[in-house]
Amino acid sequence: MDLGDCYRLLGLRPGASFAEIKTSYRRLAQQYHPDINPDDKKAKDKFIALTEAYRLLLTVVPPEETVEPSSSQFFTSRREEPKTTRQETAPKTTVTTEKPQTPPANIAEIEQRLKWKTYEQLQRFLKEKRFPQAIALAEALVDRLPKDAEVRQWLAIAYQIWARALISEHQVLKARIYLKKALKTDPNNKALWNEVQRDFQKIEQIF
Repeated sequence: MDLGDCYRLLGLRPGASFAEIKTSYRRLAQQYHPDINPDDKKAKDKFIALTEAYRLLLTVVPPEETVEPSSSQFFTSRREEPKTTRQETAPKTTVTTEKPQTPPANIAEIEQRLKWKTYEQLQRFLKEKRFPQAIALAEALVDRLPKDAEVRQWLAIAYQIWARALISEHQVLKARIYLKKALKTDPNNKALWNEVQRDFQKIEQIF
């Protein structure tokens, strides 16, 4: 492959600048990348030819920039040109720093911090009688920690507290819905069960 072929493959005129070569390669490489065209052999061959042309032009055309972050981030695994080792080392180091091996040990601790911060916020919402916000917050926490019995209990209590507020506002149908949700959320909580039964009896007596 001569230089003329390289320029033609990249859709450029001979004498194109380094920036033009880079831009054209990025555009075409993304178009014909094997990951985007997994079952297309022609696209794969085109991608290989484009990469070879790009490498050859890099050995001839003086770079206007010493760093090439965008293309190296997209195609670090595909590019191995000898004159761009400095460009490749930067993304490789960032990749290693972005994948620390220590976090797994701290995940439980982070989840616990999140849990108790959410609990504090939940308490504030309930005291301020911001019941929809309190329930939305508790439901989100249950979605994140579905196996945490304590979190499910908080949600059940939030349902019950709102149901009681609805009873006082004579919104009986809605109150019944949230009392049933409370029982369904924490079915093994006997204390909650007894309180909810009293709430149902109160509804029957009043209405």
